[in-house]
Amino acid sequence: MGRYNTTNIIRNKFDKQIASTTIISIPFDSNDIYIRTTSLERLDKLAHTFYGDVSEWYKIATANGLGKGTLWVPAETVLRIPQVTNIDEYITKYNKNR
Repeated sequence: MGRYNTTNIIRNKFDKQIASTTIISIPFDSNDIYIRTTSLERLDKLAHTFYGDVSEWYKIATANGLGKGTLWVPAETVLRIPQVTNIDEYITKYNKNR
């Protein structure tokens, strides 16, 4: 699933179509994976390692409150890696209920 597949499209004050803002928190799940970075890491590379897709970096960022202006994660950071299927279902459900 792409990052914007379930994002609602709205019209701004200039009648231009834009994607609405979707702010979510990813619920904890017993299948979540936890890691500690040992060196400077990038969210997109972690997404490739755990999800097989660099574009899924935002899921790790959202789960950990990261990614505001940078893809870099400092060394010795504990990260929660949520399971992809759970996140996709959650985002779809969230956007449909808005």
